[in-house]
Amino acid sequence: MKKFNSLSSQQQGYLFTVITMCIWGSFSLLARMNAYWHIQVWDMLLLRFSIAALVLLPILYLKKDYRFLWDWRMLVLALTGSIGYCVFVYSGFFYAPVAHGIVFLNGTFPLFAALIGYVALGQTIDRQTGIGLTIIILTLAVMVVMMANGSGSFGIGDAMFIASGICWGLFSVLLRKWSFSAWHIMCGVAIWSSVIYLPWYWLFVTPAFDAATPAHLAIQGVFHGIFVVIIATLTYAKAVAQIGVFKAGSIANLAPFIASLAAVPLLGETLNPTLAFGLFGMALGALQPWRWFIQR
Repeated sequence: MKKFNSLSSQQQGYLFTVITMCIWGSFSLLARMNAYWHIQVWDMLLLRFSIAALVLLPILYLKKDYRFLWDWRMLVLALTGSIGYCVFVYSGFFYAPVAHGIVFLNGTFPLFAALIGYVALGQTIDRQTGIGLTIIILTLAVMVVMMANGSGSFGIGDAMFIASGICWGLFSVLLRKWSFSAWHIMCGVAIWSSVIYLPWYWLFVTPAFDAATPAHLAIQGVFHGIFVVIIATLTYAKAVAQIGVFKAGSIANLAPFIASLAAVPLLGETLNPTLAFGLFGMALGALQPWRWFIQR
């Protein structure tokens, strides 16, 4: 702790960004591992939502800070950015490789966020963002042509990723509009997701935990319920406060693109020319690296 306190504010911000980057990059790989470990999507969601709620509820009780939970906007955020997003993203990784998720989710998310913000809230698109969105649209157009010529294919997993990108884009726009604190967003979304999902799960889903080993279930539950929902949310919020949203976001968002490359040796996945082109174009449009030079 003394070494951490001795760091400058900027150094602390970069440290928080690295932690966020490691968790976000691991998310894609471990979400894909559900297919290899025979963990069904509905069971994965139960682990994520219930573990996060069990950790956060006692903290909220001790803090005596739970009035925000009755705000109807928390329910909307939980339905879009948690339940809706998670249903589609985990389903996507169950059917498609990591690289597909990075292209059709992480690559298209900025596009959906900008379009939803423009249509629903009248938010303007600045010149640099417009350049990034143009690169994303052109990349998608070229990918369609390449797929039509037989280089790769578009499957149900890719459609799931696009749907999850729309949910996350809507969630991001609502966050900018309503301006809750990171702590309230994390707690409200996690707890409401559990309240909504758990009754539905027990009424309509047949658990299939016996198909997976206890060790695999424990790894996925702890990682997705605690590291993704709680730790990454707090470290990213701290990083944004210390070094700014662009630096923190661009560095942390690089993690999924690195994960898609790591999946080749780790999971034995392959990259065809269409996916390789898509990864490059989406990374360029989503990360907008030229802004580093403009800021300097």
